[in-house]
Amino acid sequence: MTDLINALRQVADIGGPVVMILMGVSVITLATVLFKLWQFAVAGVARHKALSDAVTAWDLGDRSGARAHLARSKSYLAPVIKMAFEGQPSDAHRLQAEVESRFARLETGFRFLDSVAQLAPLLGLFGTVLGMIEAFQALQVAGSQVDPSILAGGIWVALLTTAVGLVVAMPTALVLSWFEGRMDAERITGERALQTVLHPQGMAATQASDGMLAHA
Repeated sequence: MTDLINALRQVADIGGPVVMILMGVSVITLATVLFKLWQFAVAGVARHKALSDAVTAWDLGDRSGARAHLARSKSYLAPVIKMAFEGQPSDAHRLQAEVESRFARLETGFRFLDSVAQLAPLLGLFGTVLGMIEAFQALQVAGSQVDPSILAGGIWVALLTTAVGLVVAMPTALVLSWFEGRMDAERITGERALQTVLHPQGMAATQASDGMLAHA
């Protein structure tokens, strides 16, 4: 751990303020990712087995079985589905708003991660431009006593900031893509569950049977 800290300190000293900013951003980004993973775990994201069983039972007309399955669910969607069990199809817009509010809480921090993924390479490039300016200034000061090592050293130090920016941006973009893909799947699950509860096949079959008896 001491060696790692010393290596990071050396990179910060060589890269200057831009690298220090990128390192600070990387720490905040890591904290955000860890918080989102914890939030997803607590909310039961992707763990909807009991909820799916409840929706399936409700769709088949087994109301007591559906409520029993729902009582075992740890999904963050369970309260909304419970409201749907007690509601009517006319409540669809209100229930949809409830679901979206839960999705919005889970998506908190996505915009920050997206900003980091887009701006970190640009910040690294900005540091490279500043480093190149310093390198060419040193070359100008050297005048006729030009030492190629002066220019080479300045260039690699300047390029270091771009490398750090990419190191911060690429994992952030990958993690954000996974989070967004997970939330897309959650939206499909939530929408399907809500529509199934509000318009169950069992109810449609009952209504059709009642209609046939009435005509008979």
